Amino acid sequence: MPIQFKTELRKQAITSLQRYFDLNMEEKLGNLQADALLNFLLEEIGPSIYNQAVNDVQNHLQTRVQELDIDVHAEEFAYWNKAKKKP
Repeated sequence: MPIQFKTELRKQAITSLQRYFDLNMEEKLGNLQADALLNFLLEEIGPSIYNQAVNDVQNHLQTRVQELDIDVHAEEFAYWNKAKKKP
């Protein structure tokens, strides 16, 4: 599944790449270069980041599912136990 950015997010990412290059590299990064670099990063590295995020969410959800029994457990056949406690 290719990672796609909406137009506004893509513009922000390109601007961020250009700013990074301005502050940290000797060469400036033009719009076409930044767009090409963003395409490369999304295609080459993006899936690894995406897969890790999916893995993190799965682990979080698995933990929550395991806790579900504790959170919503209802005691079964508890009527008589409650009746014994009444004076």
